Amino acid sequence: MSRIAVVLFNLGGPDGPEAVRPFLKNLFSDPAIIGAPGPVRWALAELIARTRERSAKANYAVMGGASPLNAETQAQADALRARLGALRPDDETRVFMAMRYWRPTTEETAAEVAAFGPDEVVLLPLYPQFSTTTTASSLAAWRRSYRGGGRERAVCCYFEDPALARAHATLIGEAWAAAGSPTRVRLLFSAHGLPERIAIAGDPYQWQVERTCAKVAAALGGAWDWRVCYQSRVGPLKWIGPSTVEEIQRAGAEGLGVVVDPIAFVSEHVETLVELDRDYAEVARRAGAQPYIRVPALGVQPLFVEALARQVQTALSAAPAEAPGGCLEGFPRCGFVSHEAA
Repeated sequence: MSRIAVVLFNLGGPDGPEAVRPFLKNLFSDPAIIGAPGPVRWALAELIARTRERSAKANYAVMGGASPLNAETQAQADALRARLGALRPDDETRVFMAMRYWRPTTEETAAEVAAFGPDEVVLLPLYPQFSTTTTASSLAAWRRSYRGGGRERAVCCYFEDPALARAHATLIGEAWAAAGSPTRVRLLFSAHGLPERIAIAGDPYQWQVERTCAKVAAALGGAWDWRVCYQSRVGPLKWIGPSTVEEIQRAGAEGLGVVVDPIAFVSEHVETLVELDRDYAEVARRAGAQPYIRVPALGVQPLFVEALARQVQTALSAAPAEAPGGCLEGFPRCGFVSHEAA
């Protein structure tokens, strides 16, 4: 019998209006987000948090004043623990949440895991596609915080997991059927964007997102007209594209509606419930891209839970220094390099 700790990494979100500003400050203080020297970065983070606080609070007010991300991640943790319990009935398995920018913080979770006293620790990001701004940042924070025992294995990415692709395909099919199975629609895979300079520096995120989309399109049977696009741009830097807004407008100009799948989001939060459901729905209305069909985030879709369980099982069967990955050469900022450097 082994004691296994699975740690789910996610960004976190403010749990009330008073948490919005410190959450934003934590986010923009991360050197993976703003690569300036410490004092400059902290000053910028304070400035950005102060200037964006009001608009961010208004967005979170749409969701009842707080992010649903913690509750959604807890539901995923519970579902994964139940699945692992069925797969490994002789082991004692606990699933923890470690939020990068809010509670439960990485430091709090690291102490909780250490108190559990695991034999094995599996670090599992809820980011299927690796980026230095997400997975690498979470891994670095964990390694600064954890002082407990146990053999540690980190999952780098799982962007081509077949169950992940089938989970997306299932939800796309259900949303499309619920809307009456319209024929003149284009499928848009919308992922969170990334400054272009980060991708040029060797971050594999965009390449992995596009591989995930191709895998989902294949799982759908290849009959869909589909595009990959990116949302949530902030600041003056050039970001990877095309943008989701541009693709919605293009579809409207061509007389098509859109089915929007949040391909890189596994939980509902401000980018889906406000940006997609409110802001981009209005863009679609003005552009004549009707119908506008939004596919739910993965949540606890059974195939997605199965994908997470498979990643844990694969990690536990690997040597402790190894981690499931999948990038080709040519990405110097990919998972193994970044996590060793952390």
